[in-house]
Amino acid sequence: MTCLVVVGSINMDLVTVAKRFPAPGETLLGERFLSVHGGKGGNQAVAAARLGAQVHMVGAVGDDAFAESLCDELAKEGVGVGHVSRIADCSSGTASITVAGGENEIVVVPGANARLEPSHVAKAQHLIASADAVLVQMEIPLETVEATLRIAHAQRVPVILNPAPAQLLPMEWLHLARYITPNQHELAILLGADPSEDFRSLMHRTPCPVVLTRGAEGAWFREEGEPQHQAGFEMEAVDSTGAGDTFNAAFAVFLHEGLPIAVRKACAAAALSVTRLGARGGMPHPAEVEALLARQHV
Repeated sequence: MTCLVVVGSINMDLVTVAKRFPAPGETLLGERFLSVHGGKGGNQAVAAARLGAQVHMVGAVGDDAFAESLCDELAKEGVGVGHVSRIADCSSGTASITVAGGENEIVVVPGANARLEPSHVAKAQHLIASADAVLVQMEIPLETVEATLRIAHAQRVPVILNPAPAQLLPMEWLHLARYITPNQHELAILLGADPSEDFRSLMHRTPCPVVLTRGAEGAWFREEGEPQHQAGFEMEAVDSTGAGDTFNAAFAVFLHEGLPIAVRKACAAAALSVTRLGARGGMPHPAEVEALLARQHV
């Protein structure tokens, strides 16, 4: 069984479904509202657990009404929450999400996620040392991202850095990552490059291997030589929220099978995730991934 440590955000997602996105200044009647558990870190932890990994979460929640529910939901999914800290006098993270036509617009309020410190990661060092890989994203303070990279690197544990939301990072940090998993926009920001530059050219400029997601088109990946393409899987999209998190989780879970297989299975898992509403609603189990792979030979 793959053992993963996920360091990242935990949010309550407040989701509104509408026929279209409102124009600036416009009031629009929605069709449906629901609150679902989210955050890039929490989502990746749940997706990995559903795919059969042993997962421990390093994160933070506030002392508000959402906190207990967020922790309980992670635990119910089989995620270890012993290193999820409760931050006093602070709200838990929230994401306000509007879904229309299978696409989404998101506004995130970090809350307790902004109070996740390097010391929290250091306290989980024993878990990191025994993990097969560490997943970390950037909805937490940058110094905590750096601490995760350095602690895992010192323990010789590979780190998968999902640079979202993207910021320009020191090249030294990227050297510490085993893989980075941006989309094209995020990769350009990460490198301080012109966003109009061809993404394959950008992939050659990263100081570590890169797996670049392209939505319905699938993904491109490169360790050495020229980037290789993995086609996407055709599915009817209901809600794309969480597809990237599912991709990252699946990539980490299946990485021991080799890079091309891990990317293919990650694309399949991400495709399945868009078929249901909510960031975690469509996150698949292993049998669903294998069934899709058997049906679509791409």
